[in-house]
Amino acid sequence: VQLQASGGGLVQAGGSLRLSCVASGRTFSSYSMGWFRQAPGKEREFVAAISWSGGSTYYADSVKGRFTVSRDNAKNTVVLQMNSLEPEDTAVYYCAARRGSYGTTTSGSYNYWGQGTQVTVSS
Repeated sequence: VQLQASGGGLVQAGGSLRLSCVASGRTFSSYSMGWFRQAPGKEREFVAAISWSGGSTYYADSVKGRFTVSRDNAKNTVVLQMNSLEPEDTAVYYCAARRGSYGTTTSGSYNYWGQGTQVTVSS
């Protein structure tokens, strides 16, 4: 499966952004999906995950209550709604697909990756 992430940009602290990830292929609904981010000089870190059905979600503590992940299998799309953004959220954000159970926070457990979209939050 191929993944294309979009929606990044520059926003002031306290603002919102909506990231989208569109997948190619007819088997999108069989994959659990995740969002990761990587800030300059830091390792890639887990942000959120969603099960293949969309019925279960899991978040990193740092974004819980501010970010919401959802998916539309009919449109092969997963969305990360980011509210109350903080300068610490500045990073390149990646979507990823995994054949298997959702909620895995290890990047190496994901089989496919999008190209990343830059999110910059100014103070």
